[in-house]
Amino acid sequence: MTETLEITTLRPAPGHTADDFVKANADIDAYLRRQPGFLWRRIVGTDDGRVLDIVAYDSLPHARAGAAGITGEMADSPVHATIDHDSVDWQLTTALHHLT
Repeated sequence: MTETLEITTLRPAPGHTADDFVKANADIDAYLRRQPGFLWRRIVGTDDGRVLDIVAYDSLPHARAGAAGITGEMADSPVHATIDHDSVDWQLTTALHHLT
């Protein structure tokens, strides 16, 4: 199966931590579970304080639609206040190799 990954790298907003970001994602998690093609999500922290948020979908069209809803339908989510928006790097990419 081909997976399309939505990979977002960010820093927490001033006064927030990676844990705050994770906790503020409850409504986003519920949103993602409702999205066609959603497969899984992982949020990880780096030693230098960045957060990597990786969401897998079964196709590029499903990934695009799901991602669009984060800033559209979910624009009022509390998660947006926990993000330093100037630090965000967002991309969609296709997995080249998958091992389970």
